[in-house]
Amino acid sequence: MAIGSGFVNPANWHPFIPDNTGEFGHFGWSGIMRGASVVFFAFIGFDAVSTAAQEARDPQRDMPVGILGSLLICTILYILVSAVLTGLVHYTDLVGVSDPIAKAVDIIGMPLISILIKIGALAGITTVILVVLYGQSRIFFQIAKDGLLPPLFARVHPTLGTPHLSIAIIGVVVAVVAALTPIDILGEMVSIGTLFAFILVCGAVVYLRRTDPHVPRPFRTPAVPVVPVGGMLCCLGLMVFLPWETWLRLFVWLAIGLAVYFVYGRSHSVLRNGPGK
Repeated sequence: MAIGSGFVNPANWHPFIPDNTGEFGHFGWSGIMRGASVVFFAFIGFDAVSTAAQEARDPQRDMPVGILGSLLICTILYILVSAVLTGLVHYTDLVGVSDPIAKAVDIIGMPLISILIKIGALAGITTVILVVLYGQSRIFFQIAKDGLLPPLFARVHPTLGTPHLSIAIIGVVVAVVAALTPIDILGEMVSIGTLFAFILVCGAVVYLRRTDPHVPRPFRTPAVPVVPVGGMLCCLGLMVFLPWETWLRLFVWLAIGLAVYFVYGRSHSVLRNGPGK
């Protein structure tokens, strides 16, 4: 951002919100919403912090600070990076480009700096992948402890103390899917899946406040049901702008998940059947 800001051409920002349709596709407010829904997966890593609550020294304090603090900082950085990126290159030149940052820094005319920025972008993507894989293994670990997945996902390495089998399985599956699925389709699938999961979480907060109002809550959502309902509406609003093919894939994945639950999870549930049954 610091280096690229010196090469920004303000003319690239005009018009700031172009017409809804044009030679290069859909823009305007509908394009903004479509773009926001597609890149929503960029915010996945923040909720993954919550999966490390059992490993935090003071989770009641550290979890909110870690999630909200990193979310605020990264959101500001996302906005600034986007501003510099579209200031370096006209937005129409970035349509269909899989590596927009690399394309933008090439016009700076400083080969060494361009290489460093590309390495930094690659490192950033890699760390996000590692955080998500870490979080997923811990989620499967907890689900398996509840009996809804086979116990191998909850098996812990005797020396490392980590769910090593779960990590290995997730890594192989993710590698295969990433190798065989186009990145635009994968991005939309991840975004709609995350948005749908957030809707379920927000709905669960409202439901549990009514069904189990006296259960101790180390983490308490303020202003219920205003905050959860607002979260549900925001997520649903973004989902509406995703194409119908993405919705179809969501329903297919949801059907697969329900099949796993009714075929295995329901009969092995610790909550339903008691431990050891």
